[in-house]
Amino acid sequence: MKGIIGKKIGMTSIFAQDGKQLACTIIEAGPCVVTQVKTKDVDGYEALQLGFEDKKEKHSTKSELNHFSKAQTAPKRFVKEFRNYTIEKALGETITLDIFSEGETVEVIGTTKGKGFQGVVKRHGFGGVGEATHGQHDRSRAPGSIGGSSYPSRVFKGMRMAGRMGNDRVKMKGLKVVKIFPEKNYILISGSVPGHNGSIVYIQK
Repeated sequence: MKGIIGKKIGMTSIFAQDGKQLACTIIEAGPCVVTQVKTKDVDGYEALQLGFEDKKEKHSTKSELNHFSKAQTAPKRFVKEFRNYTIEKALGETITLDIFSEGETVEVIGTTKGKGFQGVVKRHGFGGVGEATHGQHDRSRAPGSIGGSSYPSRVFKGMRMAGRMGNDRVKMKGLKVVKIFPEKNYILISGSVPGHNGSIVYIQK
């Protein structure tokens, strides 16, 4: 596996070679510093811990300052482990977008936008109960019946009802790297990526 930490900037569109307009997500990925190298002998598994985006020392704990000082780097705001990293990197080295190439297929992990408490129409796509006639003036977005009375005398688990929506960790697979701008640390990925603008995402393969 190889991967990098990035920040979602927004969306744009570019024209492909065949003239079709292609929607893309702009992600500012890296540079990431290797803040820890985990080995099977010491930690029980192999992984690289990457740090992204500097933060002030006054906002860091002493244990964080000691941890990042071993890599001779400033304290990082976001830290992520990538297991079984295929590219050999030493402690303190930098990982940039050159680990990916245009046309490559990657996975992007992010947290979706939180929608709060939503009803069944928005959350599950229900059509509502009944029609606008026959006196049903307040049932257009209602869930309807949720269970039987005498049998089974309960509501089954997993019943699609109103509740909290969004703010879930989602992995998007099969996304294509359209273009890379190494001087700006920008990577353009086809399609949409979960999360709001400014949210942290993980690109891996």
